[in-house]
Amino acid sequence: MHFHIPHTEIHYSMPVTEELFQASTISECYNDNFFCSWSGGKDSSLALYKAIQSGSYPCFLLTMMIETGDRSRSHGIPRNVLEEQARCIGIPIRFCSTSWNSYTENFLEELSFFKNSDIQKGVFGDIDIESHRQWVESTCNREKIIAWLPLWQIERTTLLYELIKKGFRAEIVAVKEGVLPPTYLGRILNDEILEEFKALGIDLCGEAGEYHTIVTDGPIFKQPLYIKHGKQVLRDGYWFSDVSLSSH
Repeated sequence: MHFHIPHTEIHYSMPVTEELFQASTISECYNDNFFCSWSGGKDSSLALYKAIQSGSYPCFLLTMMIETGDRSRSHGIPRNVLEEQARCIGIPIRFCSTSWNSYTENFLEELSFFKNSDIQKGVFGDIDIESHRQWVESTCNREKIIAWLPLWQIERTTLLYELIKKGFRAEIVAVKEGVLPPTYLGRILNDEILEEFKALGIDLCGEAGEYHTIVTDGPIFKQPLYIKHGKQVLRDGYWFSDVSLSSH
């Protein structure tokens, strides 16, 4: 099963049912073009899934990178891995290198590009941090783009069990030093690990930055992304897994 979006075509490798494309309760987003703010992780993946499910069309993924442009600013994922992830999904990806100080300015330049490309909405994976929502909405409003947060205020357990049930494969690529040990790097989010997080008392979705993931398969993918986890690196208060592409 496939559908057309501007300048590209998406094919899905996992079983796709009509459920994926049925209208959601967010009717105002139906049949509109959108870009997705893309970390490569579970929240942006689930937000993208829900936006597609509503009947809207994904035109671009957007990932903000560190100044050198070689890895993502939030999750530390290498550019070539994100490029291959986007290819496996079938949606073009844009990268924007930036410092934290110039983040808003550079993000606005990307919004201007999207607006000029007839893209009306931006999809974001925020769940309930109000300051994040305020920044997203105020920044998008400056370019007359509607900020769409499909996961907003959905209960944590509901989101994660939906992620698992739908067949998303989310691998942990970063953990906050002193909160989770680096032994969690490379592990896949599943029922067992969620029970461990509950016992540890951390935010199940990692909204306080306890951990970050990369999604390597799921209903938005036309084929799986194969990666391998290398050395573990401590940087800026986080343990990162040095992920790279793998042939299988």
